Amino acid sequence: MSGLYIPIGTPDGSRTEHAENLLAPNPSVMTLDGTNTWVVGGEDVVVVDPGPDDESHLRRVRDHLGERHVTEILLTHGHFDHSGGARRFAELVGAPVRALDPRHRLGDEGLADGDVVTAGDVELHVYGTPGHSFDSLCFWLPQDQAMLTGDTVLGRGTTIIAKDGGLADYLRSLDRLRAVAESLAARALLPGHGPVLPDPIGALDGYIAHRRERLDQIRAAREQGARTPREIVRIVYADVDRSLWAAAEMSVVAQLDYLDRS
Repeated sequence: MSGLYIPIGTPDGSRTEHAENLLAPNPSVMTLDGTNTWVVGGEDVVVVDPGPDDESHLRRVRDHLGERHVTEILLTHGHFDHSGGARRFAELVGAPVRALDPRHRLGDEGLADGDVVTAGDVELHVYGTPGHSFDSLCFWLPQDQAMLTGDTVLGRGTTIIAKDGGLADYLRSLDRLRAVAESLAARALLPGHGPVLPDPIGALDGYIAHRRERLDQIRAAREQGARTPREIVRIVYADVDRSLWAAAEMSVVAQLDYLDRS
């Protein structure tokens, strides 16, 4: 990959040679700086995750494209902060929406593991990575040796296991991404929230180690007598800002389910 440029810590405008991020104005404790909308390609482009149903953001993305042609709109998964604006953006640019979950598609084609999406000379290879949600996908951009990771890997912190996800699937997805990143010599992860990660192997190793450590901590909390998810959060996430405890409790539920099934 030639000319890789990654301004760390500034998601809006972050880019590789063939992918550019336009940040949606929906920052929060859950979305970090906001949702990253990725524009991938050259004269023909694919737009990944238009973001929430925010008219100003959707028009900004459309206007930024100028005369470039949007061939398709892809969703990494169906959570509203990624997919809410997809239908409106499709109206603005006249392109179909492809997703794993049929409920979020607009057009005849879905999206599944093994698919290859093209925009001019640029390709996106689809990897099924369930876990954060049941329908999570990642997209490999071989021209830039970069993986678009949606919420499977974030640019900062770690992701939650949502109610429509599962930890066993998530751990398998992390292991798969780790293997793919190594075999394909990945040079960047382009997340759905937060800054670009220029050390894919290090980031994925950190994610895998963090999940294993949390499971050990939850086992220890149970041995101390904690039984409910909230009791476990008070012990395991004691050093985490309380504004994140509701999300932490969601992850604890997923981890308890995983431990009880193991």
